[in-house]
Amino acid sequence: MRIKLSILLIILISGCSIQKLAVRSMGDIMNNGFAVLNEESDLELAEKSIASNLKLLEAMIKSDPNNSEILQLLCTGYSSYALGFVEDIDVDRAKTFYLRAKEYGIKLLKKNKHFDDNANLNSFENSLLSFGKSDIPALFWTAVAWGSYINLNLTQPDALADLPKVEAIMKYIIKVDEKYYYGGAHFFLGALYGGRPKIFGGNPEESKKHFEKCLSINSGKFLMTYVYYAKTYAVQIQDPVLYQDLLSKIDETNLDILPEAKLSNAIAKKKAEILRNKFDELF
Repeated sequence: MRIKLSILLIILISGCSIQKLAVRSMGDIMNNGFAVLNEESDLELAEKSIASNLKLLEAMIKSDPNNSEILQLLCTGYSSYALGFVEDIDVDRAKTFYLRAKEYGIKLLKKNKHFDDNANLNSFENSLLSFGKSDIPALFWTAVAWGSYINLNLTQPDALADLPKVEAIMKYIIKVDEKYYYGGAHFFLGALYGGRPKIFGGNPEESKKHFEKCLSINSGKFLMTYVYYAKTYAVQIQDPVLYQDLLSKIDETNLDILPEAKLSNAIAKKKAEILRNKFDELF
């Protein structure tokens, strides 16, 4: 793996056609690399590996700017990196990574000539109908990046104005493939409706419905569901018992319960510890 990556870096400074050929030949290797990282439980190792892989991917995309596979990896990678390793420590830095992820995702979605992120909401919703099931990863991770950026900029009217578009994407994903990424669209909408007061569009009933649907899809194995169920819904309705119960489920669950998402579950355990330390502040 290390030898192949070294060879790639050498090729990246050579001719354009050779660069594109090299980048495209490395696509499967990079996909496999991220799959292996998702199975990692050592957070320090994972953080360093993801950061280095992201910079390598950015070198690759410069050589092949319209490579869909690399654009998808960059959108997914920067969104995941910001959520897992940055947001709890440095909000401004997380904003930068979410915005970068969103830009890669929008570029990927714009390969569909019907998509226009600047259209009015009605036209935007209609454009989503032109996407099929194979487009769900691009739609989902772009919406995650976009929505996460907005969530960190709720005092900015321009950012907040885009929230209905993110919501529309997630609702469309539920119609097409609600099981994608462990029920991720339900997870996102649960956090969206649970993370804001009713006066600003919050809806605790809808939040609970989406979180429960998400848990039924992933059988309670994707632990990040419990993190945001506690962080948003339980805090919104001011239920300290539910809050503690949800965090306890994370503590009691072995990382091996979902081997292909071991990294995400390890991050969930770290976030649960942070939330437990904020109990007196939140209730």
